[in-house]
Amino acid sequence: MTSPIPLALAPELIGAVAILVVSVVGVVVAAIVLSKRTRAARTGMEQVLAQARKEAQGLVKEAKVEAKAEAIRAREAFEKEAAKTRDELRERKHLVVKREDALDSKMETLGAKEKAVEAAERRVSDLEKNWNKHKAELDRMIEDEKRQLLRISGLGQNEARTILLERMEAEVQHEAAALVQRATERAQETADQRAREILAATVQRLASDYTSEATVATVDIPNDEMKGRIIGREGRNIRAFERATGVDVIVDDTPGVVVLSSFDSVRREVGRRALAKLISDGRIQPPRIEQIVSECRKDVEREMNETGKQVALDTGVKGLHPKEIQLLGRLKFRTSYGQSVLQHSIEVSALAGMLAEELGLDGQLARRAGLLHDIGKAVDHEVQGSHPEIGADLARRYNEKQEVVHAIGKHHEPDVQSMLYTMIVSAADAVSASRPGARRETLEKYIQRLEKLEAVACRFDGVQSAYAIQAGREVRVIVDADKVDDALAMKVCRDIAKAVEDELTYPGEVKVMLIRERRIIEYAR
Repeated sequence: MTSPIPLALAPELIGAVAILVVSVVGVVVAAIVLSKRTRAARTGMEQVLAQARKEAQGLVKEAKVEAKAEAIRAREAFEKEAAKTRDELRERKHLVVKREDALDSKMETLGAKEKAVEAAERRVSDLEKNWNKHKAELDRMIEDEKRQLLRISGLGQNEARTILLERMEAEVQHEAAALVQRATERAQETADQRAREILAATVQRLASDYTSEATVATVDIPNDEMKGRIIGREGRNIRAFERATGVDVIVDDTPGVVVLSSFDSVRREVGRRALAKLISDGRIQPPRIEQIVSECRKDVEREMNETGKQVALDTGVKGLHPKEIQLLGRLKFRTSYGQSVLQHSIEVSALAGMLAEELGLDGQLARRAGLLHDIGKAVDHEVQGSHPEIGADLARRYNEKQEVVHAIGKHHEPDVQSMLYTMIVSAADAVSASRPGARRETLEKYIQRLEKLEAVACRFDGVQSAYAIQAGREVRVIVDADKVDDALAMKVCRDIAKAVEDELTYPGEVKVMLIRERRIIEYAR
């Protein structure tokens, strides 16, 4: 039997138990709170982890999209660069192929030229051998005939020498004519190369032999001190001016004037305006000269274009090529026997239009042909040939109608087979050129020029008569058929043309036509 608890200890025991119970309850409560907090923390961590995983997946997707876009951009850039590189390679390959073709062409041309030179050398060698052979035979024949003459005729040595020299002169003249003919035939074989050389020589000859009254312009100066400034120290200013303008400056003792000389009327006008500006400005130095000349050249070109457009508008000629308009404006500075070629062309255009309309033809077409009939004179100092031929080539190049081209090319020599518009333009040209006051040349000077041309042709042996026609543009020479054979006729014709070039002054060119014919007359009675 248990012993009873003393009453004194009962309250203390109860307090201890209460404390114990409270402690246990606190522990239990703390455990419960801790468990709840742990569960809440675990739940928060799981939510954070889920959010993090979701954000990570989004970032991965965005990274993949950006990576794909960057890859696409990189591929496109690479493809563009590759295409550009391929194009450059193709272009370089094309250039290389062109250069190779050009080199091959040059090599072929060089080879052909070498062959031509070798063939020419062989021909020259053959000609030299034949010449030496003929010369040896001729010497032998001369010696034989000399001995025979001395033996048969009993002539003295001096008389025999005279006879032989006369015969030798005739034979040598015939040989020379034959050589000229063979040389001409060889020149025709190489016509392209010779044509370029002849063209260059003709332009140079025309530039130096053109008549002085149509190739000079004068510029007034205030005093003689200005002449020294124009010349400059050691002539540097005048050299710079001539180099910039292409004209010759003549500074002589003539007071108050400086002369500009050039066969090109446009250059001469540019030089005249530039020198006048320099004199008025007073600053004459090489850099200033080049600046003023450039400005004046632009002014003249602009004036030519405006003049051509105004002329086309005034005459009612439409659809002209821009180059034709420029050439028409260039005619403003071109004269023929003192007559303005541009004003003459305007007159011919109006006359041709009126004549065509009177005849029931196309007046517009006739005016067009009349306006362009002398267009070749704008460039006849730069291109080989007469101005009708040059003008016809230009009109053909600018797609003019056949009637216009024919009228331009044949307006100085129409015939019965010419087109109607050619006859109309020829008649209008004659009317405009022959009206009183149209041209400065007097009748006496005109006749003197034709007489000089005929006199030059008549002084050659074998020439019976000569006739200057086409206002001195052509001379027809008639020779004695008994004294001049076919081979010698070519030499005489060339000699006449050379004499005309050396002794006479004329614009354009002069055609020399030599006629050799034999007329046999018999009477039946």
